[in-house]
Amino acid sequence: MAPNADQSRIRHRFNNGDELFDTNGDEALIQSDHSPSPIALKDLKGTEVAIDGVVYDMKGFKHPGGDSVLIFGGNDVTVQYKMIHPYHSSKHLEKMKRVGKLNPLDCQHDYLFDTEFEREIKREVFKIVPRGKEFGTYGYLGRVAFYVSLLAYLQYRWATDGASWKLAAILGVSKALIGLNVQHDSNHGAASRKPWVNDVLGFGADFIGGNKWLWMLQHWTHHAFTNHQEKDPDSFSAEPMLLFNDYPLRHSARQFYHKYQIFFLLPILSFYWLSSIFNTQILDLKQSGADFVGIKMDNDFIVKRRKYAVTIRVLYIYWNFVCPLKIAGLNFTTLVQILFMGACLSLTLSCLFMLSHNFEDSERDPTKDHRTTGKSVCWFKSQVETSSTYGSFISGYLTGGLNFQVEHHLFPRMCSAYYPYIAPTVREICKKHNVKYAYYPWVWQNFLSTCKYMHQAGTGSNWMRPLEGDL
Repeated sequence: MAPNADQSRIRHRFNNGDELFDTNGDEALIQSDHSPSPIALKDLKGTEVAIDGVVYDMKGFKHPGGDSVLIFGGNDVTVQYKMIHPYHSSKHLEKMKRVGKLNPLDCQHDYLFDTEFEREIKREVFKIVPRGKEFGTYGYLGRVAFYVSLLAYLQYRWATDGASWKLAAILGVSKALIGLNVQHDSNHGAASRKPWVNDVLGFGADFIGGNKWLWMLQHWTHHAFTNHQEKDPDSFSAEPMLLFNDYPLRHSARQFYHKYQIFFLLPILSFYWLSSIFNTQILDLKQSGADFVGIKMDNDFIVKRRKYAVTIRVLYIYWNFVCPLKIAGLNFTTLVQILFMGACLSLTLSCLFMLSHNFEDSERDPTKDHRTTGKSVCWFKSQVETSSTYGSFISGYLTGGLNFQVEHHLFPRMCSAYYPYIAPTVREICKKHNVKYAYYPWVWQNFLSTCKYMHQAGTGSNWMRPLEGDL
């Protein structure tokens, strides 16, 4: 939303929520005894968002990060806002047009911000990566140029020369490298200070079989509520085939076959690409996981982009399915080679993503204290204890910094190139505050721990108590 010039000059502020600007944007204030009724969350318009109980209208707002912020129009974005704006204070919100207050019943949050742990970790990290310098380095952008060029060349070969086993494997892995190194930073707004660069590179998600807007809806929600059993789409998106959540033994999500999920884990994950390609959500851009946790997706920003999403998907299917089948003819071998390419992409991506939050002793219920005591939980602490880090620089270059998952979840809008430099400081501060930091020197150690966890989650062994007869 465009800053209201008159209001900005006057520099009015909320006084404990007792004063509000009127919705017409003139200079008069609506005093508390004449203030409008609180706005229910379900009644937020497509251009409105709620932050800390205050409703803002984003219509016409020139956001420094670009128009992508409009993707969450119509929702309470308190956690998402604080997650993605580590430098911001209440003064930044004064630039936004305030149109009311949210119903108090809709303002309850599990997480607490501005804790001592958060303040120290931001203070020390910002000494290493100063404000405004957290975007893509020349080294990162050079890596992006290489991966984009590699994909363009291999995709051209695939569409003009046809499929082969060797090309299928290389193309699949190259697409995974785009997902890890290019689109991820870009769709977090971390690749460049310039919004258009992030927007363009963010379409890397579409050119590997996904969709940037569907990805942002799910991934940003996942970041805000990591491992939250009710609000993290990633924690239940594989159900009913796989259980990533370690549900109690008699939970309705458990099926008999989950006891054996460790044996079919990789085969199921290998179909990730195929399920994404033919995902009907591309038609309306309503991400099912985000929809399940209550994210509204009927705003103008999403509606206007549906035709672009469908067009790109049609082109993608043509290049990756139709072209090789036209060249070789409709035959079983070529079809299997296409599926093999997708499996190479799927396993490279999903196996690395799976490590991030699913490992032995990971925090699976970060907001339990809030439910039992009513006390909000430090968001920064929950991000550390639900994530893991493995390896160092080399792993970072190959995975786009996603091996530094703890650092990424603490600073999701920081370019991944900086994570190796801030990791030692993050570990020291976590140790000082008794926050559990999971680190694996080698990726195979993290993978083994993840396999053990997935087996435990499937069998429910963590919930078995011999003295109660559960065995």
